[in-house]
Amino acid sequence: MTKMGLRARLFLSHLVVMIVGLSTLVAVGKLYSPRLFVLHLDNMQVGGFNLVRVRQKLVDGFEDAWSRGAFWSVVMGATAAGGLSYLVAKRITQPLIQMEKVTQKITAGHLEERLPHNEIPELDQLAISINQMAANLEGVEQRRRELVGDLTHELRTPLTIVEGYLEGLADGTIDPSVDIYQRLVRETGRLRRLVNDLQELSQAEAGYLPIRLERVDLPPLLHAIAAKFFDQLFEDSPALELDCPDDLPPILADPERVEQVLMNLLGNALRYTDQGTITVKAWPEGRKVWIAVIDTGQGIGAEDLPHVFERFWRADRSRDRASGGTGIGLAISRRLIELQGGAIEVESELDRGSTFRFFLPVA
Repeated sequence: MTKMGLRARLFLSHLVVMIVGLSTLVAVGKLYSPRLFVLHLDNMQVGGFNLVRVRQKLVDGFEDAWSRGAFWSVVMGATAAGGLSYLVAKRITQPLIQMEKVTQKITAGHLEERLPHNEIPELDQLAISINQMAANLEGVEQRRRELVGDLTHELRTPLTIVEGYLEGLADGTIDPSVDIYQRLVRETGRLRRLVNDLQELSQAEAGYLPIRLERVDLPPLLHAIAAKFFDQLFEDSPALELDCPDDLPPILADPERVEQVLMNLLGNALRYTDQGTITVKAWPEGRKVWIAVIDTGQGIGAEDLPHVFERFWRADRSRDRASGGTGIGLAISRRLIELQGGAIEVESELDRGSTFRFFLPVA
């Protein structure tokens, strides 16, 4: 059995309403109009008119005239109402048909398709929602393409280096040495870190990365992390300072993930700060506790700040690649903070340093 379309359903519903209305009008008129007319004649006789001889003829004539008038009223009313119902049904279903065509194109991969404005508020809101969905899908597809392109670029560099060394060792143009093997180890290590970071990022963005929230006393954790970095500092390295009051309220967080984020932020600060200071600061603010890593390094330009937390973004690509970074650490850090109910921000100026800060909820 074929299902009835929306246009047919709307038209049929209007038709049923019209039939019920006209039937009611005809039934009421048929029952009460002659009686009212007879009552009117009786009132005329009271006023001095003698209508006894012509009374029945008048009643019959009125009923005949009323029946003809009702018939043509029904015909004209039904025609007008039917035509109007068809136009209304068509006006409602045409945008829906257009929406169906556009969604089919979006499904086929034409994500640039959009629906025009509609005069019907409900359909216009639906069109806006579909357009927003298409825009989001287009953004996701764009980011996917960029990710594939960036990943290809990141993998190509170490693979090319490894391939070159191996070919040189195989044909004898490069003599095997400890230095050559150490370079090969560094490049394969970079590949391993890239794969591990990508896996962790994909798990974090999909919500599969385990987050074990617990009550965390922040000062001991910050002191322990700072102690790990003190061992990496030399005489010409920037000074590391810790500004953390002992009476900080405990936070609700995963201590391992907080340490991972801070290790990444401190590692970036050390990488891009040749001299000056790196400060780890924590302070309460309402139901939040803020943690900031402040450095006096080379900073980030205003045009680059919106891209800091994007995958594979680097302020200085050549320098960061040489130091072994994958360009995914900040993207992972942002997602880890979000999974713990917080948010991360950045402020920076060229040659004046950067401030990365994030907050976590109070336990």
